[in-house]
Amino acid sequence: MQSNTPIRLSQLTGTIATAIEDAFKDMRFWVIAEVTNHSYRQEKGYHNFELVEKDPGSSSVIAKIAGKSWGNGAKQISAFEEATGQRFTNNIQVLLLLALEYHPLYGLSANVLDIDQGFTLGALEQQRKATLLRLVQQNDFIRQANGEYITANKEVGMGRVIQSVALLSSSISAGAEDFKHTLENNSFGYRFRVDEYFSTVQGDRNAGEFLDKLISIYNSGERYDAVVITRGGGAQTDFLLFDNYRIARAVAKFPIPIITGIGHQKDQSITDLMVHTQTKTPTKAAEFIIAHNRAFEEALQVFQKNILIASQQLLSSQVRELSDKKQMVLHGTRDIITGRSSALSKVKQDITGGSGSLLFAHRRKLLQLSTAATSNTRMALQRRRNDIGRAIDTLQRGSKNYLKSQKMRIENYSVSIRLMSPSNILRKGYAVVRLGGQVLSNADTISEGAVIEVIFSETTLQTTVLEKKKNDGTGNNL
Repeated sequence: MQSNTPIRLSQLTGTIATAIEDAFKDMRFWVIAEVTNHSYRQEKGYHNFELVEKDPGSSSVIAKIAGKSWGNGAKQISAFEEATGQRFTNNIQVLLLLALEYHPLYGLSANVLDIDQGFTLGALEQQRKATLLRLVQQNDFIRQANGEYITANKEVGMGRVIQSVALLSSSISAGAEDFKHTLENNSFGYRFRVDEYFSTVQGDRNAGEFLDKLISIYNSGERYDAVVITRGGGAQTDFLLFDNYRIARAVAKFPIPIITGIGHQKDQSITDLMVHTQTKTPTKAAEFIIAHNRAFEEALQVFQKNILIASQQLLSSQVRELSDKKQMVLHGTRDIITGRSSALSKVKQDITGGSGSLLFAHRRKLLQLSTAATSNTRMALQRRRNDIGRAIDTLQRGSKNYLKSQKMRIENYSVSIRLMSPSNILRKGYAVVRLGGQVLSNADTISEGAVIEVIFSETTLQTTVLEKKKNDGTGNNL
């Protein structure tokens, strides 16, 4: 119906308001929409925002309506935030109970009466599951086993000590400051080098910037022991960046161990599942690094203690072995001298007995000759007597010479044995050289810088070889 009579604008908007109120005053609608242009006046507890619907293919806005919430609706939003840990803010998809209103000045708007707490998080969880499935199906360096994700980054060996760290965080992140403060003020006096790489670390739209910084770390040429990704706490949608497919894929393949401490206590991001080590907060990430280094130091201390104990046991064993060998040499020397003395006594007895028998035989022969030669002349008898005298003299001199030579031979054995005694050799200025517990006869196995033992008669030196050079032999001409 068209009227040619002009009316004021307020009359028109009033008519619209009445028509809308009559049509929708008792109607409530559960509407799925995305929140944009959100603002909140805390002093009044008043939310202003827009609800939009986007084309799934192009992300273009195809529907939009102003939204507001105060009073009981604002309380429902607070309950939603408390129950889910998710702030009511831009870029989240929500399921809202709306009532339509029209104001002559502000136009058509939707007043929020209630909000479904499970819908938003459910949508995010579905998206998260789809991303995880895509990561496993499209990348051979990501696999799932026994409920865990095995990635190339998790299989990169973490160094025994972490000293050089690339820190990827926001330039205004309190979490990064907490991380550095904890490292710098550790109670063990460890020192760290932390290179900072700044990037926006919230919002899925900043994934490109974050990836560029990760690539910068890889291209820096620095030999980092670990990359640490930190940020402070926040709502779940603030962490959408860490559920991004491209970022998750990049960290899963990264060749340097990555430690996360992104400050979200309730849930794990997909990035957390892909990296080498996940911690809950930046402070926990720093504490993990300190504990990692402390474990190495404690293992080193135990190893040092074991070396000292083994060295003491080896030295004690070698001292006992040397003492046993000394006793063996002394006892062996005594046995040789005793045996030679016994042999000498037997030789003496044999010589004495043999001489007596020989003299007796010659005397008997002499008597026989004397009896047979009674008819011979005095000259023949004298010749016989002379022969007997010479024979007796020869026997006596031979016996004495033999005894004397045997005695000298025994004395030479005794002198040689005493000269070959290790204790006598050491007292003459010689020394025994050992390397690794082995006695050396030449320097072939000794290298410069080696630690050797030099054993004198009453002292053992432990020394380091400063120089090794050839000996022309003239130094042994004493």
